Amino acid sequence: MDNAPEIWRHVDANSPDLIALSDRVWGMPETCYKETRSVAEHRAELERQGFRVTGNVAGIPTAVIGEAGEGGPVVAFLGEYDALPDLSQEAGVAERRPVEAGANGHGCGHNLLGAGALLAAIAVRDWLKATGRPGRVRYYGCPAEEGGAAKTFMVRAGAFADVDIAISWHPHSICDVMAAGSLANARIDFAFRGRAAHAAASPHLGRSALDAVELMNVGVNYMREHIPSDARIHYALIDAGGIAPNVVQANATVRYLIRSPDLPGLTPLVERVKKVAQGAALMTETTVEASTLSAVSNLVPNTPLEAAMRRHLEVLGPPPFDAADRAFASAIQATYGPEEVAHALAPFEAAGLIEGPLCEALVPAAARRASMSASTDVGDVSWVVPTVQMWGANYAIGTPFHTWQMVAQGKSPAAHKGMVHAAKVMAAVAQQAFAEPELIAEAGRDFARRTAKVPYVCPLPEETQPPLDM
Repeated sequence: MDNAPEIWRHVDANSPDLIALSDRVWGMPETCYKETRSVAEHRAELERQGFRVTGNVAGIPTAVIGEAGEGGPVVAFLGEYDALPDLSQEAGVAERRPVEAGANGHGCGHNLLGAGALLAAIAVRDWLKATGRPGRVRYYGCPAEEGGAAKTFMVRAGAFADVDIAISWHPHSICDVMAAGSLANARIDFAFRGRAAHAAASPHLGRSALDAVELMNVGVNYMREHIPSDARIHYALIDAGGIAPNVVQANATVRYLIRSPDLPGLTPLVERVKKVAQGAALMTETTVEASTLSAVSNLVPNTPLEAAMRRHLEVLGPPPFDAADRAFASAIQATYGPEEVAHALAPFEAAGLIEGPLCEALVPAAARRASMSASTDVGDVSWVVPTVQMWGANYAIGTPFHTWQMVAQGKSPAAHKGMVHAAKVMAAVAQQAFAEPELIAEAGRDFARRTAKVPYVCPLPEETQPPLDM
């Protein structure tokens, strides 16, 4: 703890280069497994910084690992850089104004996430070098968090086998340790095959795959009443079979996203959905093939690492926002309704935390959410390595995830300040782990206790490979 300011100085010294990296990635938004330019930017920065670089991790062309240091423990920083479709938006503008209609945008802040994690890794590398202390720091450049589960494939391939602890963060509008759980999920395509026919002259000869999809959706909707209240099931039509209503549709595909609070609950839920699909095929005399595209596990908390991160966060305090940051945040807040703001403020208003458009105080422990109704492939890392994350305060309070408002703020001075702030906290946790081996030992004991009764089972079927053309 006494040397924490030294590690923060290493973060500050490298922050201009990494802010520039974040802005470059913001300007080249690429989606699930297509992040070729973004990973090239991260790889170039790793090489410029002198890291030992490994590409094509787990057979994924857009995954990269950079390592620095020798001997000692291994501390991993997890970064991401994938964007989302249809969220193109000009930066610094508090109104909907796409750069290119229908194009991608960084609506979840992963441009900041990757650059901030790499900034922390570089600062720790510099500290290790300056002190001559043994230890290895790794940066994991991970693509396809939005639906592609790249980290799950990387875990299955053994990419984290020798890591002692893993550290990450996620941009948000609050500043806190991410002590919440997450939902395990599986993304499955159900492809129905029937028989085409003239819908008027010979409908009795046809077997409609589209009917099967509709019946499956009806069956799953009835099933919702009889699943745990914290489970979630979503679907999207991938192939409706064509646009001609006078043809009995021979082919149709529906994609299901099935979520459960934990891995043990996910498997039976997936099997129940599959039975509904088989029933729909039976009713329509079609066939169905279920193909798992991706799957992720729930997050496993780690109390010693979370406590260490919280202590460093309290020493550092909140990000240093200014009047211009508050003015832009207020303009952004004016673009969404009271429902979004109320949803964001609800856990914190009782504690008197929120008084302006930006989060300028730490979330009290009593106001922290116990779980989040979302999923992340960091969950699979947390099942094989003691893992800790934090929320970074980068956006106006109430900014919904996966929106143009997040894209508009992605290059703002407030977003940059929040990124550097998060890097300082993450770097300080890593510094403590190298300087105080007992923290790693405590984290390991906590991890072993949490996973003893339910060991990790990869949620991906053995035959499932990274869906590079997803």
